[in-house]
Amino acid sequence: MEYNTQQQKLSLPEYGRSIQHMVDYAVSIEDKSERQLCAETIIKVMKGMFPQLRETPDGEQKLWDHMIIMSDFKLDVDCPFEVIKREALETTPKRIAYPTDPIRYRHYGKLVEQLIQKAQTYADGPEKDELLLEIANQMKRNYVEWNKEGVEDAKILNDLANFTKGEISLDNETKLCDHKPSSQDSVRKNTQQKKKNKRRN
Repeated sequence: MEYNTQQQKLSLPEYGRSIQHMVDYAVSIEDKSERQLCAETIIKVMKGMFPQLRETPDGEQKLWDHMIIMSDFKLDVDCPFEVIKREALETTPKRIAYPTDPIRYRHYGKLVEQLIQKAQTYADGPEKDELLLEIANQMKRNYVEWNKEGVEDAKILNDLANFTKGEISLDNETKLCDHKPSSQDSVRKNTQQKKKNKRRN
């Protein structure tokens, strides 16, 4: 008895081994017209397996592409569409450029740096002060998530000033928001409490 694991690996497993055998047989047919008829019959069978493709504009073209792929690009037939080429499958995708700009304080993140740069473009006034306070509070949140022991407001205010070499800053007496690090324990406790409340109701 031969197991599937001992057989040749399927290039498109979703069609199953029966369709693969049909495609292999079509490749072996020497007569061009008979081979063409066999290929068209295979497409009809594949359509029956995936009727939803009939509703898509390129559904039938996908079936022809898949049949050619299953034949390892050896099936010589007249296709009603320009079918896929082997080179298209072997093309290496373009490498996505990774940002290389250094982050001065990694625990604050790139977004904080961008916000500070934006704040530098604001004219002095209440709007700028409000933005700087929001940035400082976000810096504190990020810092506490990175260092669970917490941080003094003075440290955050000092780092904010250092970001711009002292060009912008908040008053040293500024009070920032209190922030506790998130933890799985607290999330779990809240979930358990909600379940208890539901049972009581």
